[in-house]
Amino acid sequence: MRRIGIMGGTFDPIHIGHLILAERAASLFGLEKVLIMPSGNPPHKKDRQGRASDDQRYRMTAAAIADNPHFELSDYEMHEEGYTYTYRTLEELTEANPDCEYYFIMGADSLFYFDKWMEPARIAAHCVLVVATRDHVDDEALDRQIDFISRLFNARIEKLDTPNIDISSHVLRDWIAEGRSIRYYVPDSVAAIIEEEHIYRPVG
Repeated sequence: MRRIGIMGGTFDPIHIGHLILAERAASLFGLEKVLIMPSGNPPHKKDRQGRASDDQRYRMTAAAIADNPHFELSDYEMHEEGYTYTYRTLEELTEANPDCEYYFIMGADSLFYFDKWMEPARIAAHCVLVVATRDHVDDEALDRQIDFISRLFNARIEKLDTPNIDISSHVLRDWIAEGRSIRYYVPDSVAAIIEEEHIYRPVG
């Protein structure tokens, strides 16, 4: 079976924390590639104030991963209907590519409410859940949650130890709006797009 990673997100903007996580997963689990999959915005939430458009998020993500042969940009979840449920994406990919085993990369925080996701059992049936550890998440609590989710949904879960990058897209958007530097937090190619197109800058 070919091992393929999936890392989804709004990537608004994509930053080094995302890239390090995906690269670490590819290395540790021997993934042939990682699909970097920006999520779509539903029509009623397009072009929100202080956010990048779908097209800008897509182009920033493309720029960020352009020089990495392990990464492949996927527009699978970017469409006019907006958000796509993870279980549907995984089921459709598995049906189209029966020779692939998918590794779905997620943060440890997300695992604590995974049972509230839409159709968690169907997600677990079609992938290995790769859970990235975080410094602020207690190891024992995470292990208990892994055991709980594994038993509840017959899930295959792997822990991914990765450097803790204390940054988020939300913080970066605030910094840009305040005129602060984001150098080294995003690839230079992404910073250039943000600067040239005045993304995340206050209007007026």
